[in-house]
Amino acid sequence: MSAATSFHAACRRYGWVVGLPGLALILGLSVPLVTRTIEARLDAAAGAIARATTEPGAEPWLRPEARGRDLAILGEAPDPGLRAAAYERLAAMPGLRRLDGPVGLVEDARPFVWTATRTTPDRIDLTGNRPASLGPGAFAERLGPALPPETQLRDRAKAAHGAPPDFADAAAYAVSTLKNLQPGAHVTLEDTRLSLSGEAVSVADEASLRAALAAPPAGYTLGTVEILPALVKDFRFGIARAAGGALKLSGFVVSQKAQAELRQQATDAAEGAGITDETQTARGLAAGIDPPSLARFALQLAGLLQDGTVSFADGAIAVSGIALDGQALGEVAGLMRDGRPAGIAAGPVTLETRPLSPYRVSIRREADAVTIGGHLPDQATRERLLAALRPRFFRERIVDKSRMADGAPAGLAPALETAIAPLSLLARGEIKVADRDLTLTGDSLYAESAQRIEGDLPRALPAGWQGDVAVAAPSAARPLDPEICKAQFAERVQATPLHFSPGSGTLKAAFYPLLDGLAALAKTCPALRIEVTGHGDPAGSAPVAKPTLDTAVDSTASLDAAKASPAPAKEVKAPDVKASAAKPTPAKSTETKPAETKPAPAKKAAKAEPKPAPVVPAEPEPDLPRQRALVIVEYLLQAGIGADRIAAAPPGSLRPAAGGVGFALR
Repeated sequence: MSAATSFHAACRRYGWVVGLPGLALILGLSVPLVTRTIEARLDAAAGAIARATTEPGAEPWLRPEARGRDLAILGEAPDPGLRAAAYERLAAMPGLRRLDGPVGLVEDARPFVWTATRTTPDRIDLTGNRPASLGPGAFAERLGPALPPETQLRDRAKAAHGAPPDFADAAAYAVSTLKNLQPGAHVTLEDTRLSLSGEAVSVADEASLRAALAAPPAGYTLGTVEILPALVKDFRFGIARAAGGALKLSGFVVSQKAQAELRQQATDAAEGAGITDETQTARGLAAGIDPPSLARFALQLAGLLQDGTVSFADGAIAVSGIALDGQALGEVAGLMRDGRPAGIAAGPVTLETRPLSPYRVSIRREADAVTIGGHLPDQATRERLLAALRPRFFRERIVDKSRMADGAPAGLAPALETAIAPLSLLARGEIKVADRDLTLTGDSLYAESAQRIEGDLPRALPAGWQGDVAVAAPSAARPLDPEICKAQFAERVQATPLHFSPGSGTLKAAFYPLLDGLAALAKTCPALRIEVTGHGDPAGSAPVAKPTLDTAVDSTASLDAAKASPAPAKEVKAPDVKASAAKPTPAKSTETKPAETKPAPAKKAAKAEPKPAPVVPAEPEPDLPRQRALVIVEYLLQAGIGADRIAAAPPGSLRPAAGGVGFALR
């Protein structure tokens, strides 16, 4: 067979293969066209059925979506009958191969939970429950203005009954918070409680978000809020101290908890001078640095400045400004050398000293302590001041934080002693000295006492001193009916009997609620007259050791090393802060004076013998029941009951141990 014959035979046998590419091209072009035509026809027919399932003008609850010859159906039917009817009509559509569902039923959701999650920078997914009264389209329109720019919404929530009032507005508010958070953040509404979790995009975004969370929608409350601070490359922190002692905090802190702790520590360190907190939360502090240790160290350094700044940046801490006094230069150097927390490097220290101007001293009385602050010229002045405080504040703990420095104004010690007396009459108050200006502020228990202090103190100060008094007094309480007073008095004393420990005349902490209540009642019952009778001890009871009445002094004062070298201060355990004010009457001195004799002739001088002086017997201590009554009386006097309205029973009066302290109206 020739070659030509073979070629013609092969063409007849395999020639159909040549047409396959063309056929594939024809099919490739026609199938999408046919598929789109089928999908469009199914969508149109299914859309008409969906619209027919609801009332005119309302958004259909049925959401069909054609996929080739198949039909995916979503939504929640109001009842099973409507769902069955919709299934039947959809299944009868010509050209349909399969229905993919299922369609749910609208049910009550308890609790009603809805969640929005920022899955990507440009998409938010909705899951959980959506109000049955809002279709997906209408709900998306309500949320649209609150969405971050260029963000798509994918609603996979199910319609349900039980949504709280104004749910759409609350959901819009919730979605708006996600624009401040990185992808992965989510916000949840569980009934009327809103919870949030995510990482802030930036420091400014976190601040904006927390400001928005401060005002949630009306009727809604915040649940769990977990905002991870934004990461910053340059983690900085600073404390600036003003000349008057006020502190300004700036830079970053690692969390809101750390921010609150820092604010409290700074408030304590400022000692009433005030603070300004401009810190923001952020991440970026080196892993080896303990945030609380850094804050405490910076505050410690700031406390040694008159005016200046402590700054932390690039892992190092620096100090600049005016040192508190000459002694502070060495203290700062020692802290920077030996006191730095782990991981913190020593930065530059640029300090200078100036004479104290103004020269400041403060004495602050609080509920259970008296604190001395500022500067004193020498140890003698300090001891003189403590000697003036101890007898007047024997219940309170005295905390000495004073330092030594030259430049005190003339008459400082007498001026402070003059002001200590009225300070002891206040419920709480403070003496502040700036050069020769003395200010006394506080709260008085009595209006008359406040007026007397305001008039007497400025006149009693040393020459050249100026005094200013601002003492608040309580407003007069409206008197109660005498019969009501008697009934309330009897109810109080019968409900809480007071029992001292055997052999003790010291008040217990359990006594104070009743005693304070009686003092408050007395202010509204001016006719009330009270007599207090102490009780004896049970037979055979062992007495307890008598408590000391000395005032404890916690000294944190810094002494000028050039002037004094004291041993390290020891903390003295304070007695009961409301210890007995009635001290046992000390025995009078039995010291005798030499007997006076008339001059005698010289020859009889050897026989003269001095006559012994009579010995004055010591006064006995008050009996224990009366001592207990006096302790109660003294406490109520200090609490505001007038001296003409409270008294102890006569000596020898006694109540049985089981009955406790007696209170009687007279």
